[in-house]
Amino acid sequence: MSSRIWIDEADAFEKRIPRLAEILIDAVAGGAGVSFMHPLSQTDAEAFWRGQLDGVKAGKTFPVIAEHEGETVGIVLLMKAWAPNQPHRADIAKMLVHGKHRRHGFATHLIGALEDKARDLGLTLLTFDAVAGSGAAKFYERLGFTNVGEIPGYAYSGIGKLDSTCFFYKAL
Repeated sequence: MSSRIWIDEADAFEKRIPRLAEILIDAVAGGAGVSFMHPLSQTDAEAFWRGQLDGVKAGKTFPVIAEHEGETVGIVLLMKAWAPNQPHRADIAKMLVHGKHRRHGFATHLIGALEDKARDLGLTLLTFDAVAGSGAAKFYERLGFTNVGEIPGYAYSGIGKLDSTCFFYKAL
């Protein structure tokens, strides 16, 4: 069994969009707090990923890809901050591993590669949010990210209730 993690270039990323849409749909159907509601259509999921292409082409968004036996199984986005007064910072977005490939270390390796890329770019601060009390929040805490607090009722879950979110950072 062969697995690898790397940063995708724009052309490869664009070709991967249908599979990334499947991974996003799987995550949303599983209750992940990743900005979308269930059910999520293939068309809408692909539109989201296509919307990331300009950032990838411009060198502002870096898709970190996990592949296992030739199949894309996970992704996380490193998104440089847009604000001129924050050239040292990036957001982490859409940390996704397909359900049948979870609990095999892909997420940990994706975040490790993302942190390496951030350092290579001279970035010193990573930020993001996660559903408070979720498995994702606990995962990030295990990786050394600091939870700086919660906002109650921040976003709707896939079942229509309001979830709290917590904000994280990590200094590199």
